[in-house]
Amino acid sequence: MGIDVARERHGFNYNDKEAVAGQLKSIRRDVERLKHHPALLMWGIGNELNLRHENPCVWDAVNEISEMIHIIDGNHPTTTMLAGAEPEIIKIVSERCQDLDLLSFQMYGDIAKLPEYLRLSNYEGAYTVSEWGVTGHWEVPCTPWGRPIEQTSSEKAAVIESRYNNFIITNKNQCLGAFVFLWGQKQERTPTWYGLFLENGRHTEMMQTMYFLWTGKLSERPLPTRLSMTVLDENGKNVITLVANSAYKAHIQFYYQQEHRLNYRWELMEEVDKASESDGGDLEVQPAILWTKKFYNVNELIFYAPKPGEYRLFIYVEDPFNGASTANIPLLVVANGTLANQTTKLMRE
Repeated sequence: MGIDVARERHGFNYNDKEAVAGQLKSIRRDVERLKHHPALLMWGIGNELNLRHENPCVWDAVNEISEMIHIIDGNHPTTTMLAGAEPEIIKIVSERCQDLDLLSFQMYGDIAKLPEYLRLSNYEGAYTVSEWGVTGHWEVPCTPWGRPIEQTSSEKAAVIESRYNNFIITNKNQCLGAFVFLWGQKQERTPTWYGLFLENGRHTEMMQTMYFLWTGKLSERPLPTRLSMTVLDENGKNVITLVANSAYKAHIQFYYQQEHRLNYRWELMEEVDKASESDGGDLEVQPAILWTKKFYNVNELIFYAPKPGEYRLFIYVEDPFNGASTANIPLLVVANGTLANQTTKLMRE
C-alpha cells in the first residue's frame, strides 16, 4: 500500500512540526482503516521523497511513520520508495530510518548500476525494486530540438528481458521482488512510453516478454517484432525536418510469423508543451491527436505535414488478438524548404 507522504518539491516544509504532526495523524487513520485488508503485502511510506529534496528531516518523518505503523500493525513490514539508489542517499536513509524493514529502489536505464551502488553504500539489508522497466525519457538521446527519442516496443521488450535476467533475479540474498512499470497505461512524454498496455487495452510485446519471464512459456500468438519506421528514409535518430503542407511518405518494416491479418493505425500527435511536461511521474495531459488513419496490410503512408511546430508520428501494428506493436518518430515542421534545409544542416553540424 503506497502511503502518500508530502514531497518537498511540491512545497511541503519538513521543519514545520505542526504540519508534520498533522500528516502523521492523517496517515494513522489510513493505516487503521487498511491494516486488515487481505491484499496488503507491506506499507510503502512515501514515493521518491528524495527527488530534488534538500531537507534530511523528511527521513525523520518517514521513520516516525514506520514506528507508528509497527505499533498498530505488527503483521506487515514497512519500506520507502527511492528515486534511484545513489549510495549517499542509501546511507542517509539507512541511518535516519532504522525502523524501516527494507528499502525500495525505482530505477530504469540505470538499474545496471544497482549492484555497484549497493556495494558502495554498504547496504546489506533487504530491498525491492519497486519500479523498473524501459529506459526513461530522461535517459535516452534527444533530437536537436530537445525531444526524447522513444524506443520501439520490440526494443523495450529486449531491454526488459535483459534487465530482469541481469539485475532483478540475480541478488536473491537481498532482493525480495520487483514491480515492472507500468502494468497499465499512462501519458508521460508520449502515451506509449511506459505502459505494457495501450490506452485502448491492447497488450504489447513487453507484456508477452514478462509472461515468458514469469512462466517460462512463449506466447501462443507472438506479436509483430523488430518493428521500425522511417520518414525521409530516417528512423528518428537523425534529423527529420518537414516543410508545412508538403507530402511525405512513412514506411514500416517488421517480422511477423503468423498468418493473421494486421491493422495498421497511424496517428499524428502534437508534442507535449514544454511548460506542461510532468516532473517525477506527476500528471501530464495527453496532447492533441491531429489525425488517425487505419489500413489493412499496407506498410506505407502518404501524409501532409501540418503547420510549423513539433509533432510525433505513431504507428500501431494491431493483431486480431488484442495485441499491438508500436513505434514513433519526432518531427519538426518548418515553414518553407529553404528554412528546412538550413535547419537540417545546422542540426547535423
